[in-house]
Amino acid sequence: MSLNGKKKITLSDEMILRYSRQIILDEVGGEGQKKLLSASVFIAGTGGLGAPAALYLAAAGVGKIALADFDKVDLSNLQRQIIYSTEDVGKPKALVSAEKLRKLNPDIEVVAINEKISASNVIELIKDYDIVLDGSDNFSARYAVSDACVILGKPYVYGSVLRFEGQVSTFIPSAEGPCYRCLYPEPPPPGVMPSCQEAGVLGVVPGIIGLLQANEVLKLILGKGQPLIGKLLVFDALTTEFSTFKVRKRKDCPACGENPVIKTPQDIEEWCSIPYRDNL
Repeated sequence: MSLNGKKKITLSDEMILRYSRQIILDEVGGEGQKKLLSASVFIAGTGGLGAPAALYLAAAGVGKIALADFDKVDLSNLQRQIIYSTEDVGKPKALVSAEKLRKLNPDIEVVAINEKISASNVIELIKDYDIVLDGSDNFSARYAVSDACVILGKPYVYGSVLRFEGQVSTFIPSAEGPCYRCLYPEPPPPGVMPSCQEAGVLGVVPGIIGLLQANEVLKLILGKGQPLIGKLLVFDALTTEFSTFKVRKRKDCPACGENPVIKTPQDIEEWCSIPYRDNL
């Protein structure tokens, strides 16, 4: 994978010590650590998925991380959004999470975006970042981010959770690989799915899925391993089982198919982003 805007990185003695457990890995080494420090990642949403992903990407030394979230910390978030504490309740998530990452790793640049992601601003928000990690909790933001990634040719790391289940995949726009709309061309009709509050989620599930998303990002930056391209990984917390489903590129995909009709990110009606699997 070729990343844009690479800058020359020199590892200081302190950096070598900080990242020593990664650097000793043959698959990472000093050059791999420099790749991480020169990479940039945009995280859409700093909730149950984005919070753990952001912490581990920052700890790994990803050089620039953007955190986009317009919400404020709520007491009900603390059961799973482990970047926040009780004293943060009522504060903007993007600002709080950014400050936590800066304290965790002063080597990196953290950008806080206290703004709602929409079809009208998503291109401008993500255009300067190498990879997009989607931790959004609504279909409107998810489809806008996915469409923008296809248009800009950005790798898109998807994750979603519901109750005891989570899903992860990586979509890289290409002639061979599918996009998110190849998996879910359109959101389900309003009223079909329960609300986020009604559905619920076991707190550890978004943590597990968020870390799997972070793992996908690290593999993409390092150019190692096998990212989940053309695959959907489904995790069941009650059975502790992982299942993998193939995701094929659709010739009739409205975003990346042979005759795409989506030329700009699309606005759709908002409702809870509950995963559905009618076309696996």
